[in-house]
Amino acid sequence: MYSPTQLFLIYSGLFFAALVFSLVINSVFMRFARTLGMRDQDQTLVRWSSTAKPSLGGIGFYILFLASFSLYSVLFPGQGAEALRPDLLGLLAATSLGFLMGLADDAYNTKPILKFLIQVTCGGILVASGSCIDLFEAYWANVLLTLFWVVGVMNSINMLDNMDGITTSVSISILIAGLMVMLVIGPVDPVYMVLLVGSMASLTGFLFFNWNPSRMFMGDTGSQFLGVFLAFVGIRFFWNTPNMAGDSEPARQVIGAVIVFLLPIVDTTVVTFSRMARGGSPFVGGRDHTTHHLSYSGLSDGQVALIFIALSLLHVFLTFVMFRYIPVWKNLHTTIFVTYALLLLITAIILKRRTHPLKP
Repeated sequence: MYSPTQLFLIYSGLFFAALVFSLVINSVFMRFARTLGMRDQDQTLVRWSSTAKPSLGGIGFYILFLASFSLYSVLFPGQGAEALRPDLLGLLAATSLGFLMGLADDAYNTKPILKFLIQVTCGGILVASGSCIDLFEAYWANVLLTLFWVVGVMNSINMLDNMDGITTSVSISILIAGLMVMLVIGPVDPVYMVLLVGSMASLTGFLFFNWNPSRMFMGDTGSQFLGVFLAFVGIRFFWNTPNMAGDSEPARQVIGAVIVFLLPIVDTTVVTFSRMARGGSPFVGGRDHTTHHLSYSGLSDGQVALIFIALSLLHVFLTFVMFRYIPVWKNLHTTIFVTYALLLLITAIILKRRTHPLKP
């Protein structure tokens, strides 16, 4: 058994090794594959970038995810069977399906109904393997909520991927929050630690290429893979995590999940309802996201990304306070956090109403 110092060195070494690998593999992709994810020129209109760029980031995410799975048995000899638990095999199957669906969408622009059915299947795989939200007494209600959560996160992460560095930064913050909750509440599961640390490193390396002005997109390959993985993180570390005393507190768990995922939730909610109010389809892309309206207000792309990073770090801090320094959850706590979430939602709605694209 490793000492705390040895574990710290193992996880630190894994992070830096995965970070270097991410930088190298993305550099190789940039050099030898410049067209994957570029459909026809009309497709660039739904992205903020005015130029077509390769959508290769998701491939690096998936490779490092698989590598993390494989490295676990090397880093922890004799414990390789831990990585073969049903929940982890289900995660591997669901993320692989999401990755393949995203890869097909980047290459062929698949139909929305097919994407929806595959997203539901990803959720079904997680449920069947034991990763199901445990909130209601009725099992069928938990299953429906889990499917809604997985499909919702996959679509919100995909929709948030509309400007350089945004989805990457938000995803890193969600993984940090999950890691933090595991350390605070316990027990620390080495398999989850390896997966979270490896994924954080792959995203950090990709951010070097995705920061404005970006040279690479993650594409649906990356956003669909991340959607499944982040949905799993939400289920494992927020929806189903008790307080420090080991007691279940549904209000804390629901609000914890909402706060951590608040930025993609707010953006998707505002965009979906505004498009439906105009009689349009929420599944057709456009330049009407919160990030775009921040840009219309006069901010640069880099400044918009920094605002999202600052809000993401604030949500990580709020989550830490929520799980570490509130021993007993009360109605007052619910009121405070719900009020904050509503204020952010209202701010996004006001921003959308008061800012418009500059006329050419």
